[in-house]
Amino acid sequence: MSRYFYLRPDKATWATYRGEFNAVPKWGLPGLKDCPGCGASWSSWGTHYPAVDLSELPERHEFEEARQEPFHEFVRLRELVRPLAPPNSKLPPGADFGPLVGPASGRFAPFSGLESCWIVVRRDTFDSLQAAGVRGLLGCKTELKFRQKTPPELIELQIEPRGLLHRDCLPPDLAPPCTTCGRQGFTLPDDPILDEASLPTDTDLFRVGNFATVIIGTDRFKDAVEQGGWEGIQFRELPVR
Repeated sequence: MSRYFYLRPDKATWATYRGEFNAVPKWGLPGLKDCPGCGASWSSWGTHYPAVDLSELPERHEFEEARQEPFHEFVRLRELVRPLAPPNSKLPPGADFGPLVGPASGRFAPFSGLESCWIVVRRDTFDSLQAAGVRGLLGCKTELKFRQKTPPELIELQIEPRGLLHRDCLPPDLAPPCTTCGRQGFTLPDDPILDEASLPTDTDLFRVGNFATVIIGTDRFKDAVEQGGWEGIQFRELPVR
């Protein structure tokens, strides 16, 4: 049976590498204003599909400005994107698409971006992970702009929501998700537990479906990172039930 690890940034490497970027995904769904089902106005974070390209969509400009929209307008925009997204994708308010765009500078660690719930890797790191047999890797070119003459080739990994937190680590009085917008509001528990029955068996890297800012790697992924000596990432093993 696989073991599962919560991936967090290794801040100890920041002083060594000092690479940084100030970027946002190229496109995104709007946030939701006043859900007619639960009344909430909200936007998700962490649901990002860098491989989803909206450049040929006639309405692509409607996805370039962060804002809130009423439910009927959110649904219209969501359904425009759905054919371009991976099958059965949950596309909540605030879901992002396309490459990271923005300025960048400095020398980058093998892994970066985890503090923003993304994983950006150097090309040599990506090639090493593939050679080690890590499953489910989908690398996407960024559109980060460097001033230096020989900028690094940085790749963002598309990490899709799969699997769930186990009900035992959530508040006992937690209401079910809204049947209209899907929102289920709770804070990340101090001691997360993964729901074994929900976990994917075909990938070594995924987000938690009901808390997309939590990125999980399997022991295969952890072993590949450690054997390659790649820095910038910390591992916290999570129990499975």
